[in-house]
Amino acid sequence: MPGTGSLLDSPRRASAPAAAVTKTAPKQAERAPLPVRIARAAGWTLFFAMTGLAVAAFPYYSEPLARKVRDPLHAWFKPSGTVGQALGILAFGLFLFLWLYPLRKKLGRRPALGAVPRWLDVHIVAGLLLPLVAAVHAGFRFEGLIGLGYASMAVVCASGIVGRYLYVHIPRSRTGVEMTLDELALERRQLLHDLATAIGRPMPEIEAKLARGRKESPTINPLRVLGRMLRDDVERRRALGRLRAELATTGVRLDREHTREVLAAARREMALSQQAAMLDGAQRIFKWWHAAHRPFAITALVAVLLHVGVAVALGQTWFR
Repeated sequence: MPGTGSLLDSPRRASAPAAAVTKTAPKQAERAPLPVRIARAAGWTLFFAMTGLAVAAFPYYSEPLARKVRDPLHAWFKPSGTVGQALGILAFGLFLFLWLYPLRKKLGRRPALGAVPRWLDVHIVAGLLLPLVAAVHAGFRFEGLIGLGYASMAVVCASGIVGRYLYVHIPRSRTGVEMTLDELALERRQLLHDLATAIGRPMPEIEAKLARGRKESPTINPLRVLGRMLRDDVERRRALGRLRAELATTGVRLDREHTREVLAAARREMALSQQAAMLDGAQRIFKWWHAAHRPFAITALVAVLLHVGVAVALGQTWFR
């Protein structure tokens, strides 16, 4: 009976038809362009280098101020020192770079400028790196105006992680443009058709199996929406684990590449189905998140610009 037993409990076996999954599955496996990969690698390399520097210089940073000024490292690591000021300039450059992403989003579809999701990838790495660079620049002392700016920056960074989670739960095309419900339904149907061809089971049975454990509970409560998203993510992993086990134990003749394609198509179908059910709630929370995220970002921008302006005006720079 449909909806019972394994997806693969069928006398039909899939081999060549599995290639049909390649129509849709590679969409998620597509590699990022080389400049994006280089930028991400450079960002993470710098992140770990900064972490190592902070750990190595921890004895200096943990000293009381009266002893710190007599430490041989002070001339290097104080905010206006050789290393400290270099990191301040780097932090300021990263901070300005972060504002290029919202500008890129406002420009809309401009293929020559790169896809918005790729900009977001680099934006996230820079956003995670910035608080660490700024903290080492400031000697882990946050007082006065720079303390306000750093606190705002930390809030922006933390909320950015939440925003990224919400962003990936709103279905989008490869260019980063939000999909309509009709586009979403069309892609889901194509994925189910490809899975049915690859595995050799009816589409309704595959859809029922992938939907097992999913509950329809529309809500406008933001906490319940986030909780539902987390539960859906956990259930999707479990469903993929069940499908992977079935592919491995039922003797279906799929090579490793086609197995990956089947799993990628199943993952995409389940994600789209869950996103469709939560689309209104996710979009609503994302708008609220934008409204809360922006004031902190602007506060951090004003504080940082004032801090840099005062430092330059007082001659506390290499170029005084």
